[in-house]
Amino acid sequence: MKTNLVFDFTVNEDNSTVDVTREFPADLETVWDAWTKAGLLDQWWAPKPWRAQTKRFDFEEGGIWLYAMIGPENEKHWSKAKYEKIKEKRFISWKDAFCDEDGEENTGMAGSFWTIIFNEENGNTTVDITIQHESSTDMQAVLDMGFKEGFTMGLDNLEELLLRR
Repeated sequence: MKTNLVFDFTVNEDNSTVDVTREFPADLETVWDAWTKAGLLDQWWAPKPWRAQTKRFDFEEGGIWLYAMIGPENEKHWSKAKYEKIKEKRFISWKDAFCDEDGEENTGMAGSFWTIIFNEENGNTTVDITIQHESSTDMQAVLDMGFKEGFTMGLDNLEELLLRR
């Protein structure tokens, strides 16, 4: 069941950012858990028919989330998030990078810096995400890989997960 909550996806070429705002029909604690617990992240992060599988998850400042996006033919594409700052139930920031299964960064593909802010109002939680790229060229390369469509599908998966809880 699709809800009619806030969703906005804005690309700003001038400052090489993607800004996403998404409102979810759940309280702050439930949405926070979905972003901060590997078992829940694995259930929604990847766009179907892909799936996410966490190999390492240390949710703390300086910690790493190492995961694979696994395709329908069982192909794996590895990424990691290095947590920079965490403020419980309010804020997460991380440096994102493509990598191998051991977490060694792929220097041929640019990473990005994510800032995620959580706010609850009237029983719904809004997540504001800013993804900062080093250049508009790097940002465009990620968008050309289907980031908008894939991330939107992942957020739809999260909404479905929250509606089932």
